[in-house]
Amino acid sequence: MRNPVDRLTRSLPHPVRIAVDWIVTLAVAVAVVLTVKVEVANPYRIPSCSMEPTLRCARPGAGCDGTFSDRVIANRLAYRFGDPHRGDIVVFKAPPAAAQRCTEGGTFVKRLIGLPGEVVSERDGIVYVDGRKLDEPYVDLARRDHLTQTWPRIPQGQYFMMGDNRVDSCDSRQWGTVPRGNLVGPVLFTYWPLDRISFR
Repeated sequence: MRNPVDRLTRSLPHPVRIAVDWIVTLAVAVAVVLTVKVEVANPYRIPSCSMEPTLRCARPGAGCDGTFSDRVIANRLAYRFGDPHRGDIVVFKAPPAAAQRCTEGGTFVKRLIGLPGEVVSERDGIVYVDGRKLDEPYVDLARRDHLTQTWPRIPQGQYFMMGDNRVDSCDSRQWGTVPRGNLVGPVLFTYWPLDRISFR
């Protein structure tokens, strides 16, 4: 049984048929890769120390511990079919206030701390959600801040994000919550450098 390309090119010389077959194969492969990148998973580089030591950025950047910046894949489908969860490391488009407060905008990677309807507070750097202490084994004691503050109740459809490196993260504490529509997806795994490969 011949495939459609063979049927369409059967009158062409053999070398031309082989060239057309390769071109079609490559075009399909590129289309599949682009579809996966746009719709399923997308790679991101960690540019700052806001998620140290969970996700590393490269020295000589301020506060960076890595030789190379971690590169991660975000699952773009996860939040289309399910809800975000506390503790997810999330790739998202930063709200406009982030560019004003942090002198940078664009795409951020932070940990989801507060869900819609909750109240997030800090007491001497310890995070509480609705008055209950949040267990945060991912925050290095040396990178914990000493802030004491309570933020307004998180509106419906919004999320409160914080970096794991609390002393050096510009996050929801400075610029407010993130709308669900801005969430790209949770970090699925770290793929670079090779000694940092891990699934989340």
